[in-house]
Amino acid sequence: MTAAAVLVAYAACLGTLGSRILGRARWTTRAPLLAIFIYLAAGWSVIAALGLAGLTLAVHATALGGGLSHLIGACVLRLRATYGTPGGATVAGLGLTLAGAVAARTTLTALTHFRAAGRQALRHAQTARLVGQSQPALGAVLVEHAQPAAYCVAGRQPTVILTTGAVQVLEPGQLDAVLAHERAHLTGRHHRMVAMARIGREALPFLPLMRDAEAQVARLVELHADDAATRAHDPRLLATALVLLATPASPAPALAAGATDSVQRIHRLLGPCEPLGQVRRQLLRATAAALALTPVLLALTPAVVALALGKLPGT
Repeated sequence: MTAAAVLVAYAACLGTLGSRILGRARWTTRAPLLAIFIYLAAGWSVIAALGLAGLTLAVHATALGGGLSHLIGACVLRLRATYGTPGGATVAGLGLTLAGAVAARTTLTALTHFRAAGRQALRHAQTARLVGQSQPALGAVLVEHAQPAAYCVAGRQPTVILTTGAVQVLEPGQLDAVLAHERAHLTGRHHRMVAMARIGREALPFLPLMRDAEAQVARLVELHADDAATRAHDPRLLATALVLLATPASPAPALAAGATDSVQRIHRLLGPCEPLGQVRRQLLRATAAALALTPVLLALTPAVVALALGKLPGT
């Protein structure tokens, strides 16, 4: 019961306060990829904590520290004990309900999202290839449309899509920078990062951290793609291209060069900040790892304590 209460309290605190803490952090624009990992680690840490809380209610936490046979035996003993203890069956039932609900909702949400997004992305890529013209020199498909736009679609047929309007208004250097930005989305698997944040929001929409993570990750992947593009191209070229591409909206399954926080991105490109130091980066990596591991450690703490005191069966 104690381990479950601690896990629920941890999930509630992180899910409520995590968004406020990360939202106020100024370092995120200086290290967008690290910020993405921390947002995702925090969000999925909440989901894991709630699932493990239910599991520790149904099965005594010390059983989680043993092997598979020990865990199965503990489950049998736990089921026998619950029916001989007043309220025990209710607590175990609540635990199984919580763990099952978290696991089922997260799994169904993930399957539904990836299936729908995969079909939509494949359909869009196939349509673009059908109505457009492949441009091997650009590494993109050129679609006839007066509105300037550039975006990419991931999935089984990852595709960078340009409109003829974009080719007409962008200078060669600007076009190269935009294409580098879009390729960075595909090579960095940014669509999956946004999808993981969206699944977390749909699984637990009542928590501020989960609600804010999707928008923040979508913003941060654009910054990370900007950084990748400016390693080989003048940041001013990409900044001026964003001005020309800022108006149109991209299709639902796509990530577009000019679709998110263009004003902030332009200022960032024209006046880049000092990158984070190595020590601070290591601390942030450790923070992401700690967020990912904390639910498991909290669930196993009773087992570790019992093992240290020699109270686990068979020790």
